Amino acid sequence: MGTVAVPPGFARDRVPRLVAPVSWAAGCVYCAPSGRFGQRLGGDLRRVSCRGSHRPPVARSGTARVLFPFGVVQVKLAASPGDFKRMIEFPDPEPVSTNGIELAVYSAGDGPPVLLLHGFPELAFSWRHQLPALAAAGYRAIAPDLRGYGGSSKPEAVDAYGIETLVADVTGLLDALGEREALVVAHDWGALLAWQLALLEPGRVRGVASLGIPFIARSERDPIELMRERFGERFYIVDFQDSDEADRRFAAEPRRFIDCMLRRDVITRERFEALPPALRVISLREQFAREEPPGRPLLSGAELDVYARAFEAGGFRGPINWYRNFSHNWRVTEGVPQRVEVPTLFIGAANDVVIHPQQVEAMKHYVPDLELHVLESCGHWIQQERPADTNRLLLDWLGRRFPPG
Repeated sequence: MGTVAVPPGFARDRVPRLVAPVSWAAGCVYCAPSGRFGQRLGGDLRRVSCRGSHRPPVARSGTARVLFPFGVVQVKLAASPGDFKRMIEFPDPEPVSTNGIELAVYSAGDGPPVLLLHGFPELAFSWRHQLPALAAAGYRAIAPDLRGYGGSSKPEAVDAYGIETLVADVTGLLDALGEREALVVAHDWGALLAWQLALLEPGRVRGVASLGIPFIARSERDPIELMRERFGERFYIVDFQDSDEADRRFAAEPRRFIDCMLRRDVITRERFEALPPALRVISLREQFAREEPPGRPLLSGAELDVYARAFEAGGFRGPINWYRNFSHNWRVTEGVPQRVEVPTLFIGAANDVVIHPQQVEAMKHYVPDLELHVLESCGHWIQQERPADTNRLLLDWLGRRFPPG
């Protein structure tokens, strides 16, 4: 077999350090750029083509060298066909100084820069399925642990997490990497940051791909006042304003908290809308207090380990401080025109009950160049729950609107 180019940040010949386990169906994460997941190398893995059936290959336990669209990597195979897992390289972080702090930045590939901004309570690792796919498609994929998270700096003060500071972190990161502008792909809080980046620094943003969180125009009143009136004190964003109890409780059992949060098949929108109003108020502390969380785990044990180690070391104060700046962010953005002028992709989830469909519809008024998709039978954690669909839609949009080279 001939030489295969591997994007920068991905080692060819060593067993990867981090596990990105999923059923063998996750091989289809790479279908969008390649059409074929892998082929047999050294007798350990049968040739596999994805045609929607996602049947696991027959394989011995041990390791195999597998051809992905971005090169050859080692794959660890389980002995039982029902327990297939793959080990995929996640690049080592590089510390990058920006805006008076350091961000841990994971990157792969060369080409037009694509900046990946994660949400709460996530990490750059939440983009583990997208980083290699973007690199394979000819883009420079850049995923930082954002301020307060993972290997990045974690200031204690609440006012260290205002929107103008978060935007300066991103523009400073682009400066440090020698990039004038970037395509921004974002989820959850990262999406809220991406929308404000497009408003406050439009010259640095070529396009926005938002997962889950639509553009929400600035309200006439303080959003915390509105949330308090509509949802009451139990609502998690309101709860975060009033004490640090959530910070302390979550930090006491970070592994259990992440497992409680990152779930699939939690509830359908139809079932959620049929609940009494009091039960439609999302309270993270109440959810955490349940003996058994709803739904099924999204993460494998090894993936959960990655998150648990990060939050055991860093806690939740920094991440929750992002929420404690809602009122501040509302004040400092007074007078900012509420119109996103760059090409925009939105990937929503039918069962993401954090967002109401009316908010998605309202976005069309403020984002004129909008392509919109909604994934059925999908919850909040879009790029981790449905990586193949996410990559397919993202790479198709990027290829049409911002082709590499």
